Amino acid sequence: MLVFWSEKLVFLSVPKTGTTAIEKALAPRAAMVISNPPELKHAPVYRYNRFFRPMFEKACREENMETMAVMREPISWLGSWYRYRQRDFLKGKANSTFGKTFDEFVEAYCKGDRPPFANVGSQAKFLEPRPNGTKVTHLFRYEDQGRIIGFLEDRLKTKLALGQENVSPRMALTLSPKVEAKLRRKCAEEFALYDSIS
Repeated sequence: MLVFWSEKLVFLSVPKTGTTAIEKALAPRAAMVISNPPELKHAPVYRYNRFFRPMFEKACREENMETMAVMREPISWLGSWYRYRQRDFLKGKANSTFGKTFDEFVEAYCKGDRPPFANVGSQAKFLEPRPNGTKVTHLFRYEDQGRIIGFLEDRLKTKLALGQENVSPRMALTLSPKVEAKLRRKCAEEFALYDSIS
């Protein structure tokens, strides 16, 4: 999470959406950089609403903070998690996808009680608005890097040069039509939210 105090903007870091590269590039420009622990670095809207928003409003007397976040196409997002958990040092651990096919990973993700290797959260849940009206003010598609960079450069009055950080191993992935249909049915809210981003 990055907080740009003068510009009244909070960057919420959805995992596996390229946020580490953005954070590395903009950390020197931010008023606050929350990079650890992961529960705070990747604070979802509900955690921002519970802890950070009250701090900004009550302690700092600032009620006009806006938020921004990036969402990745749901199958691509799961593919990034699958590849990320293929890394050698995870072999033999409960959260490793080593030895599993992408279909098996997505099938496990579709279960109500996900096994550790497929327990990667939900972008829709991360971005879910709160009953008090707290929500993501500016939501971008990961695949539209030009708009993300353009927004940040305009809002922060700076030039942004992104490197590659925290990259998942490269590999070709295919999802069978049957498993894709199941994912779209079981996780319809993920696709609906992504499709709603203009």
